[in-house]
Amino acid sequence: MNGTIEQLPKRACGHNPLPAWSDEKLLLDYRSGRDGKVFEELVRRYEKELYGYLRHYLGDAEMAEDVFQQTFLQVHLKCDQFEVGRKVRPWLYTIAINQAIDSQRRNRRHRMSSLDRVSRQNPDGDTGTLAEILGVSTDGPGAGAEAAEENESLRRAVDALPELCKQAVILVYFQGMKYREAAEVLGVPVGTVKSRLHAALERLTESMSRVSLPR
Repeated sequence: MNGTIEQLPKRACGHNPLPAWSDEKLLLDYRSGRDGKVFEELVRRYEKELYGYLRHYLGDAEMAEDVFQQTFLQVHLKCDQFEVGRKVRPWLYTIAINQAIDSQRRNRRHRMSSLDRVSRQNPDGDTGTLAEILGVSTDGPGAGAEAAEENESLRRAVDALPELCKQAVILVYFQGMKYREAAEVLGVPVGTVKSRLHAALERLTESMSRVSLPR
């Protein structure tokens, strides 16, 4: 990691000195005063969530850590462009997605991992893993080797999705975002998110049905 990135606050830990401040107040205060403590608090709030997203998306811990740092470097450089009245979370995810895509283009090595632990909260409040929605066995009696094979097939199927569909799947199923939140992150209408998810699930269902055919 180069010197510029290393100058950023590391993923912070310990006591939160600014517990009552909103994300928006933190960013706007940092923009006006460049207080490192304020920036560290913003990094701390998103360290687990955003790093987890990048780890799932990129499938590589080292790449995820580097993109995490690059994302907050961009937050530092572009905080003057943040629009008052906008929410920080989708703005931050938009930056992270762009940095992740750039990293993929540079490295040409990425894969999906830990799909069996991915969960989703839909607008009706029901939760479930992507594997469950697609009818893939992940545990219980008789799971064993057959379930492990199905999970590996599911990981490969998600990795093979078109990029836009894969982004929607990760935001909704990995990060538990509502459709409107994912739409804001991706800069598209809610209907587009739904259509991308529908297309992704159709492809995944088809892929998994082929895996499940008797040999």
